[in-house]
Amino acid sequence: MEQILIYADSLTWGIIPDTRERLAFDKRWPGVFEQNLLAAGKEVRVIENCLNGRRSAWPDPFKPGRDGSEGLAQVIEMHSPLKLAILMLGTNDFQSSHDNDAWLSAQGVSKLIDIIRQSPIEPGMPVPQILIVAPPGIIDPRGPIADKFRGAQRRFKGLPDELAKVAADQSTHYFNAGDVTESSRVDGIHLDQPQHQALGSALAEFALRQRLV
Repeated sequence: MEQILIYADSLTWGIIPDTRERLAFDKRWPGVFEQNLLAAGKEVRVIENCLNGRRSAWPDPFKPGRDGSEGLAQVIEMHSPLKLAILMLGTNDFQSSHDNDAWLSAQGVSKLIDIIRQSPIEPGMPVPQILIVAPPGIIDPRGPIADKFRGAQRRFKGLPDELAKVAADQSTHYFNAGDVTESSRVDGIHLDQPQHQALGSALAEFALRQRLV
């Protein structure tokens, strides 16, 4: 059985927009992804490591542990051997507490790639392939998170292109979630259940086509 790690934030954790509730595993995209791969005859196990508010490489001034670069090496070590590591981060880099643009966010993801490849895994274990998933674009944030993401729609612009450049420079795989789904119209940030379904199905198809599993 091959193991796949998904390292991400609340979009993948499955928060239901405008609530503090969570979709069930089989309704959020990692579960859909796993189900589709199993249905295709692949013996895989999807491991979720998703934290609400996680940035690529910046701390949250109000909540500890949100810098995605901290502890990532140990996460890789913990779950090795891994066939594939999927990174879907960036949205929280544009919270109003930061002044990041798309280039800076993409450089944060590039740092995570370096950490994965330098992680202290056991001798003889493989360094996993890496798939960067660009999150869907931020729509005008609304509801309880509107102030937290003030101006994020403008600063997010260009992130998929910058992440594609990082993927090319770092020789990783790349997928733009915005090609198959948009963000929820409820809060402009997260994913509704049908959007999780669309993303998980599309990523499974991509992984099979690219022979990542």
